[in-house]
Amino acid sequence: MADAASPSDRNPPILLGVTGGVAAYKACELVRQLQQRGHRVRVILTRGGARFVSPLTFAALTGEPALTRLFASAQSGEAFASSIDHIALAQSAKALVVAPATAHCLAKLAHGLADDLLSTVYLATSAPVILAPSMNVNMWRHPATQANLQALARRPGLAIVAPEAGYLACGMVGEGRLAEPAEIAAAIETALRPPASAWAGRTILITAGPTREPLDPVRYFSNRSSGRMGFALARAAAQQGARVQLIFGPTTAEPPADPAIELVPVTTAEEMAAQAVARFAACDAAILAAAVADYRPAQPATGKIKKSSQPLHLELLPTTDILAELGRRKTHQLLVGFAAETGNPRAAARAKLAAKNADLIVGNDVAQPGVGFDSADNAVVLVSAADETALPRASKDHIAGQILAAIAALPRPVPVPAKSGGLRA
Repeated sequence: MADAASPSDRNPPILLGVTGGVAAYKACELVRQLQQRGHRVRVILTRGGARFVSPLTFAALTGEPALTRLFASAQSGEAFASSIDHIALAQSAKALVVAPATAHCLAKLAHGLADDLLSTVYLATSAPVILAPSMNVNMWRHPATQANLQALARRPGLAIVAPEAGYLACGMVGEGRLAEPAEIAAAIETALRPPASAWAGRTILITAGPTREPLDPVRYFSNRSSGRMGFALARAAAQQGARVQLIFGPTTAEPPADPAIELVPVTTAEEMAAQAVARFAACDAAILAAAVADYRPAQPATGKIKKSSQPLHLELLPTTDILAELGRRKTHQLLVGFAAETGNPRAAARAKLAAKNADLIVGNDVAQPGVGFDSADNAVVLVSAADETALPRASKDHIAGQILAAIAALPRPVPVPAKSGGLRA
């Protein structure tokens, strides 16, 4: 248990407190919403919350035990190993969310009571706090509840997602229905967003995943890219206030669900190139993290190619070099490419930087076990005209934040007229 709460964790959790209201079932969907945005979630269940949704349900959804007890006991396998582990948990949190927050929970937090794990973590954390109340309409309107809400709303770093009005579980109609999970997730992203991001209001074009080049109706050429690095970059950019256009190839990874991210699915390299070129002029930066096929069959077969004992000879044509094409069209944009190598990527990244008119190349050795293609982690080197910076192995979400910071620190290009012409191979 101590490891999961360690402040040095590469992916600090969002702590989701679930209290004893009938809307507790919506917390399951909130877990999924947060996971789709790249967040690790740990659930803290109050005694009342556990009567509505079992700890086992949240353990299955998050892959980690739901936390229910403040102190160790012989019956609790998920209890803390020491009496101060809950402090480490509070200090390691990326954010503390309580959804649903009952009237009783709001009263405890407003008055600083700490008689269970959730209320103790609230007092001990310095992370942003997001409360999503849910209760009967009369309880919501009661002067005591409103006074508690006003006291909480004045506290720095605390946001309240107001409940909706409508038909309530008790049969009454009015305010008190828990906000939808997507709205709560959006409020969490806002609370986590840096207040003065260099990307706020800017548009970033990002490519991600592999492409598929058809050989016949049932076969294609592709690669092992999962799209996770590009998806992590899209999430990080959206969290920093950017408008993101995410062009991605076929992948089993789930693309991020965020209103600030426009999803543009494609299949082939030429489709990806066409979308990138069409959108590039309106962007402030382009980050080409996709693993685009370098070659495509010259003449895909119209029917399935039958197996034969004779060798099969294929003519392959080069696909459009998207990075080079955008480099030729660059005016005011920052242009970033990736160099996936099987060996030291520094030299290849340096050569690619000059040849493609890029501002930064992210090089990585995909032959290293546990990083690169189809992995949750990465280790890269950032190569610009003036510098080289190695980023050691970390989660792709963490690496994405560092890459965006490095791009923001680059000098802005002097605007020049774009070079005209069609796509070039």
